[in-house]
Amino acid sequence: DRTIQRIIREVDMKELAKALKSTQESMRTAVYRNMSSRAAEMLQDELETMGPVRSDVVSRAQRGIVNIVRRLEEQEEIVINRGGENETV
Repeated sequence: DRTIQRIIREVDMKELAKALKSTQESMRTAVYRNMSSRAAEMLQDELETMGPVRSDVVSRAQRGIVNIVRRLEEQEEIVINRGGENETV
């Protein structure tokens, strides 16, 4: 998905690893699928070697990514489909 790829390009790998630390495997897989195999391997290694991470550190990394997503959306570089009343049919 081009949106995920665009977001990944904006996020520091160490911050992405922290943000993914407490996520479900399905979320991690979605991220890995949108990276080169080398980048995905490096991210997996980072996750495996970083050890336990405090929840406030994970939350801060996740908020940072949310802020990046909002900025990219405001700049109209990505479109986030939220459904609802503005949905195109």
